[in-house]
Amino acid sequence: MKLLDSHHHLWNLQVLDYIWLKQIGKPKPFGDPTPIQKDYVKKDFLSDVANTNEIKLAGSVHIQVDSALADPVSETSWLSKFVPAGIPSAIVGYVDLTKEDAEDVLKRHLTYPKFRGVRQIIGKLEKRPDLSFTNENLLLNKSWQKNFALLEKHNLSFDLQLYPEQMNESAEFLSDFPGIPVVIDHAGCPYDQSDSGLRIWKRNLTSLAALPNLHIKLSGFGMYDKNWSSESTQIIFDTILENFSPNRIMWGSNFPVERLMKPYSFCVKQLLKWLNPLSTKDKNSIASETALNYYHIGRKF
Repeated sequence: MKLLDSHHHLWNLQVLDYIWLKQIGKPKPFGDPTPIQKDYVKKDFLSDVANTNEIKLAGSVHIQVDSALADPVSETSWLSKFVPAGIPSAIVGYVDLTKEDAEDVLKRHLTYPKFRGVRQIIGKLEKRPDLSFTNENLLLNKSWQKNFALLEKHNLSFDLQLYPEQMNESAEFLSDFPGIPVVIDHAGCPYDQSDSGLRIWKRNLTSLAALPNLHIKLSGFGMYDKNWSSESTQIIFDTILENFSPNRIMWGSNFPVERLMKPYSFCVKQLLKWLNPLSTKDKNSIASETALNYYHIGRKF
């Protein structure tokens, strides 16, 4: 099966000054990062992929690594030097949309042909600072609200990483931007997988799914359940499939973060188990076509 990995990371600690990758052992919302706080470059990623026989990699999307980089465009510049052209096939970079220079940074990113969109993580839980990626509710920041509109002006997408408790507020905000393609990262981060936690996630996800420009990624399952499997997360997959058509669903490995929990081959096998009952068309949509279309891979726009 042709597979497009819509969510992975690469990093070289000798090239760029990643802050969190050099803070050895400092806890992250997904746990102890120590085993991955070392170089993870293209050959390492391709080596992980090579251990999976069931699929043919059709390309990949690189997602920004560190919002603390002094110059976020330096990451896009570094990635754009890679060959073959397909790894990565598209780049989602970082722009601080609260800053006055947000448009200038966007324009610099756009000088690189593979740049497709922005991720600025908004994930925040008032009672769980250990899981929060930001200290501020960015949805209420006036500068952030204003600069979010720049994505439509420059024909860019947004990777939305948030928690279930933020979904309704996010849906209300995003309803004003129907022209901006948005994809929900990591299945909406269902960090609480108790019955009550999943009820909150399922109920709130429907508000985002109601917006036709919203998509979602099957990714990041190990971040909140180190022993996850397709069986234990079947309810998550079924809920996503019920609320989003296959042409709004894509898959991502979240490597090398997921490598803390499971090998690449495991992640692919779980996807294939979920896809097995579906039609060939729907399988292909989730495995590759949705991401190819969403990130405009293989054509100019």
